[in-house]
Amino acid sequence: MRLGSFALTGAPPLFQNPLSCGQNRFPDRARYRDAFAGIFERQYYNNDGPLHEQLETRLQAFLGVRHVICTSNAMLGLMVAIDALQLHGKVIVPAFVHPAAIQALRWAGLEPVWCDVDQRTHHLDTRQVVALIDERVSAILAVNVWGGACDIGRLQQIADTQGIRLIFDSAHAFGCTLPTGPVGGSGDAEIFSFHADMILGAGDGGCIATHDDELALRACSIRPSYGLEQPARIVRVANARLSEAQAAIALMNLDDFPAHQAHNRMLRTAYIRGLSSGIEGLTLHEPSGVIQSNWQHLIVIIDQRVYGLSRDRLIDVLAAEKVYARRGFPQGILLGTEVNLSNASHLHASCLELPLGAHVTNADIERLCELLARIQRAAPTLRSRHDA
Repeated sequence: MRLGSFALTGAPPLFQNPLSCGQNRFPDRARYRDAFAGIFERQYYNNDGPLHEQLETRLQAFLGVRHVICTSNAMLGLMVAIDALQLHGKVIVPAFVHPAAIQALRWAGLEPVWCDVDQRTHHLDTRQVVALIDERVSAILAVNVWGGACDIGRLQQIADTQGIRLIFDSAHAFGCTLPTGPVGGSGDAEIFSFHADMILGAGDGGCIATHDDELALRACSIRPSYGLEQPARIVRVANARLSEAQAAIALMNLDDFPAHQAHNRMLRTAYIRGLSSGIEGLTLHEPSGVIQSNWQHLIVIIDQRVYGLSRDRLIDVLAAEKVYARRGFPQGILLGTEVNLSNASHLHASCLELPLGAHVTNADIERLCELLARIQRAAPTLRSRHDA
């Protein structure tokens, strides 16, 4: 394998049009124009407009919950939900997590307590959760990652026994199905994301889903909603209202959800076919805990010793070819050297997301998998050049 066959060392990039991660789904221009025409005619752009209300009503039915409170993004949704629950002290959180979850806890004046994750599922290790609970722990913040779900039943049992709250960050899990029904109605609240990366994209946005009437009233008061007849007494507000423009895009993508889910599954099948053609050291992650995923993420784990390159070095080589893979979660969680977080530390160093979404085709995936195989064959040379 000649080193010069890679863009990193001077050859033309393999892809003319960049391949990026994220769903990046947007309605066609005609539908977009029609939806926005109504917004401009009404001249009502924010704070519980008709499209906002329609979206919340449809999401309540889709998720099977009593209340959906839409927010301008998922992090604000998590902040509002945490504040509405009136938590105190410490909250148990997976050590393999997006930094936004920690920022939301800090905003509410709470202390995160790291819990390791299961190396296979990437979800909270429920065996360790119980040992971390003391008199200062008021909640568990579990994260449903990569189109899968935690051991929800066991976590609920722990929360009930210990008398603490249970929240789910389900940014990755919209439209996934548990054996008992849709993801959305578990714990005290679940938070979803409408970021462009997610299958229900609205440019950005999010929502809180809950069966709890009091929690919903407090969340609406914190968000806030000026139309509430009797808002709850709260300490502070967070300007977290979803705009009519965001609601319009979310409604169109909700209409298209089955097609988007099927497209993701088709692309995943292409990856399975391509990655099974003799590439060693790349393990495809399978969503766990659900009977139907949204398939919105394509996650592989890099075994550097077998593949020949580290995850971060592989990202550099792919970027030169205009393939913008990324780390499983952004850097920003400093776990130190605590031995009880070994699985999370391993995943932070080895987890890689590959492109899968609206602008990716089966042909793109075939070429990308061939590229990954070529990179592995040239790994010793690429590694030595980097080390030099």
